[in-house]
Amino acid sequence: MIHGFGPDHRLMKGCMEPVFTGSGWRRIYLDLPGMGETRGGSGIDCSDKVLEIVLGFVDRVLSGQRFLVVGESYGGYLARGLVFKRHESVDGLMLICPLIVPNQENRNLPRARVLVEDERLMSEISPSEAGEFASMAVIQTRQNWYRFRDEVLVGLKVADAAHLERLRRKGYAFSFDVDSLREPFEKPVLILAGRQDASVGYRDAWGIIENYPRGTLAILDSAGHNLQIEQAQIFSVLVSEWLDRVQREKRI
Repeated sequence: MIHGFGPDHRLMKGCMEPVFTGSGWRRIYLDLPGMGETRGGSGIDCSDKVLEIVLGFVDRVLSGQRFLVVGESYGGYLARGLVFKRHESVDGLMLICPLIVPNQENRNLPRARVLVEDERLMSEISPSEAGEFASMAVIQTRQNWYRFRDEVLVGLKVADAAHLERLRRKGYAFSFDVDSLREPFEKPVLILAGRQDASVGYRDAWGIIENYPRGTLAILDSAGHNLQIEQAQIFSVLVSEWLDRVQREKRI
């Protein structure tokens, strides 16, 4: 489970554990360099090096085993890097609001909008926290705020800002085209995008879907970059269906 740029493993754990608990699957959550409890470093100054660290982690913890990979936002970029480098070991791929185009100026983004506002709630939150929440929240309910606070904001507060800025400035994009696969990835895939996601958008995801002949691409209304929180019910249904497809594939 690979979280996005800034938060930590708690983002992934918050949305995935309700689906996976009791499933029999082993879950592995990690903190990327400079995020959560993993230190950054001046030598980790590009996404190629971050991917090398993730690959090293996989080789050490899952040596010789097959696995699924789930990535959110920037983690979805890294997850596709895992497929690019280790496709023979990956039995399934899931992307949540994936980063497709690293350069923000080149992304095809919808305009930012809020569909449900709660002025009383926003007035009760500190200005800095309200700003973080409002920057992504399409559905500003109290329950969504609690989950954002406990799953996303908690990681943002402990991230190494200097490390993240250095990585974004020096080498946010891979040195290779991660979506130019040698051959299509024929395992079950689920890609979830928010119709109101003004961070990475949804339109660019169409550009990679042909890499995944067994892929479902779902674009959900009333969902921004925190789709897993704002559309929790359908998120759980779609993740469960993806796992069913993976299980069927493994029995064939």
